[in-house]
Amino acid sequence: MLTNSTILLTGGTGSFGHTFVPMTLVKYNPKKLIIYSRDEMKQWNMAKLFKDDPRVRFFIGDVRDKERLYRALDGVDFVVHAAATKIVPTAEYNPFECIKTNVHGAMNLVDACIDRGVKKLVALSTDKASSPVNLYGATKLVSDKVFIAGNAYAGAKNTRFAVVRYGNVMGSRGSVIPFFLEMAKSGVLTITDPRMTRFMISLEQGVELVWHAFDDMVGGEIYVKKIPSMNICDIAKAVDPGCAQKIIGIRPGEKLHEQMIGVEDAPHTYEYPGHFKILPAIHSWDRDAGRIKDGKKVPEGFSYCSDNNAVWMTIPQLQDWIKANRTKIGAI
Repeated sequence: MLTNSTILLTGGTGSFGHTFVPMTLVKYNPKKLIIYSRDEMKQWNMAKLFKDDPRVRFFIGDVRDKERLYRALDGVDFVVHAAATKIVPTAEYNPFECIKTNVHGAMNLVDACIDRGVKKLVALSTDKASSPVNLYGATKLVSDKVFIAGNAYAGAKNTRFAVVRYGNVMGSRGSVIPFFLEMAKSGVLTITDPRMTRFMISLEQGVELVWHAFDDMVGGEIYVKKIPSMNICDIAKAVDPGCAQKIIGIRPGEKLHEQMIGVEDAPHTYEYPGHFKILPAIHSWDRDAGRIKDGKKVPEGFSYCSDNNAVWMTIPQLQDWIKANRTKIGAI
């Protein structure tokens, strides 16, 4: 589907973009892959990595700016929406700014994609959008709803929208593994709560989920990949088993366990070999055979949380991953 197409990636200079771009260039050979973001220095540095590839283009712009999006989306076939204000404390102290990017930006993209004739958009979401307890999660829940409703909002136009949702991305900038690696130099790793669990997904798996969404989507789906969990103390042991662990207490807006599917979504959720799919209740889309395909409805009261997961990553498995990816962890 993506072969010989024009793809635009919002927020493309982040961790996801640095993985999505080279993987997509190799697998699909798109005609053009446009990086749309607002940080000129990050674009400048990323452009150096692809200076010999004419398929990769860079476009300075903000998802808050609808006019700029209209210009950037001229001739674009597919959009991956990764732009977001996502640091939890930043969102709590700057709520208006978070809302402008995560909610107003989503609204702008829906309008611009429909008007510009974009075929499909896949938006990146987060576990924090499921039963949110902080502003960032609440804005991403709203963003998810905006994109889902965009399929009806498109009217007679053919633009379609879907969402992918995943939890802690291993080794991404600002995540727990690079945080622990840096802290290990002091000999002490701070643990908020020893009961805490987190989902574990690699950036490569995140990219593959986006690819799958483009291939599978009819419009309005939320895709949740099946991934392993880990206890926070085990993550710390994998990073440096010789470090002492200091319990400091859970932080404001932080969950003890990550949740990607809540019990409220269970009546509209279907299971597949490698993922789950939450279908929208609006317009009876959750009963549409074209969206369900070969899915099996999950049991009543089902939830998908990092503490009730059937699959767990071991300390040796994470240590092997860290060893193989050491140079990339926290770099982008």
